[in-house]
Amino acid sequence: MVHHQRHNQLKKGGGDEEAGTLVFVWTNPGYYKRRRPKLLSILLLSLLSCSLILAPHLFSFSSALSHIYSFGVQIEGLTGDMDVNAPLCSSISNGTICCDRSHFRSDICFMKGDVRTHSPSSSVFLYSSKNSTSFINYVSSMVDDGREEEPDVELQHEKIKPYTRKWETSVMDTIDELDLISKRGNLSIPHPCDVVHDVPAVFFSTGGYTGNVYHEFNDGIIPLYITSQQFNKKVVFVILEYHDWWVMKYGDILSHLSDYPIIDFNGDNRTHCFTEAIVGLRIHDELTVDSSLMRDGKSIIDFRNLLDRAYWPRIRGLSQDEEREAQEKKTSLAPTSVSALDVGKKVQHQARRPKLVILSRNGSRAITNENHLVKAAEEIGFQVHVLKPKSTTELAKIYRELNSSDVMIGVHGAAMTHFLFMKPGSVFIQVIPLGTDWAAETYYGEPSRKLGLKYIGYKIMPRESSLFDKYDKDDPVLRDPSSLNEKGWEYTKKIYLDSQTVKLDLRRFQKRLVRAYNYITRIHRRSLLESQ
Repeated sequence: MVHHQRHNQLKKGGGDEEAGTLVFVWTNPGYYKRRRPKLLSILLLSLLSCSLILAPHLFSFSSALSHIYSFGVQIEGLTGDMDVNAPLCSSISNGTICCDRSHFRSDICFMKGDVRTHSPSSSVFLYSSKNSTSFINYVSSMVDDGREEEPDVELQHEKIKPYTRKWETSVMDTIDELDLISKRGNLSIPHPCDVVHDVPAVFFSTGGYTGNVYHEFNDGIIPLYITSQQFNKKVVFVILEYHDWWVMKYGDILSHLSDYPIIDFNGDNRTHCFTEAIVGLRIHDELTVDSSLMRDGKSIIDFRNLLDRAYWPRIRGLSQDEEREAQEKKTSLAPTSVSALDVGKKVQHQARRPKLVILSRNGSRAITNENHLVKAAEEIGFQVHVLKPKSTTELAKIYRELNSSDVMIGVHGAAMTHFLFMKPGSVFIQVIPLGTDWAAETYYGEPSRKLGLKYIGYKIMPRESSLFDKYDKDDPVLRDPSSLNEKGWEYTKKIYLDSQTVKLDLRRFQKRLVRAYNYITRIHRRSLLESQ
């Protein structure tokens, strides 16, 4: 649960998501090799500047102005029908690198033109020609006219770590950095294309906290959806810090975002050539998609629909295998077997009961009286399943279990990310141990409501925590957990995340179970009436 660190950083004033800088360029900003200006160059630039001011009707440079507006930059005194509120770097001209560094969570750079990878130097090159139509290139060509082209001159050089936890320096220090370099193209480009692609590329890292399911979705999969879904699968993913197991684990989702093989940037030394590239991923908030920031208005519901399409073929295969096994067992029983008939009736009866899934934990933050919880839920009327997912558990199996459930119960932790697998309208009950109030609401409570779930948070009392037996009742650990959290992440982790288990007060918790049961049965009755 390393993401708890963000609580303290935000409270120290780091939560301004728009604080930062924008690297706004047309074609040759960055740094330049110094040249001694010539009188002719100065005269030409002066003449052109005066012409723009005094006689704009003599020139046609609407493309340059619209380019400015496409980055959300408003120029005083200019009017028109351009969209001044468009996202930064939403439209760039050929031969351009544009980096949006304005966001708290991540940087993202865009490259357009002759884009070529060079993994040995951890670089991506953009070669531009003098034929570029941009206004700055036009001026530059006039200034450079008559000069001998200097070889291998860098027009622009940007550095980026394509991972979505920009604000957390400790993990960003572990992320591979890419050099994005723009150069003047000529006939002797040193990196000839080994593989030519006719679709854009998206570069991102699967390093950092990859291995934790919350971070895999929040920092990786959802931002990848936000950034790439606009291409309708006509995009190539280029991964830094590539892991075979990650590609296998999320293969069902990746195949619904891209039709093309994934490139291992560090492991593939061939030069891959593209006409466009996005380096880095956009991220909106915790485990969500903000429709107001999407061009086509897509939301977290659309992301979940993609999960449904991604996992359904595998789920259908699992169901067919189970039906085949059940059929084989059935043929081994006598046709008149009363016990088999009774079992069938029992299954049919259970199928009518609301399904409740308990995401079980071992070790820290485990529910020590889980068996009693199961009995209490069954007595209320639930059909109870206990799910104990492991890091190796196939996601399609977890998805099938939760997609068919009406209620999910779990103690705050990374596994709560699986609320994304529940259908909108279902109930999510999160047990909130001592010291985890802010994180429970921020990372799972609010995002689950955005998905359309009925969220019920159950904040435990000190006596329901194993810490109650370790500390005096007036100790700040029990009385004022926020004061301990203020001391830093190491205190939160050591005391509240790694050293606490939960013994539910079932008489108190039963009220949440009854509320969930009544809510679900009302929905079922309404659905039944509407179907008649």
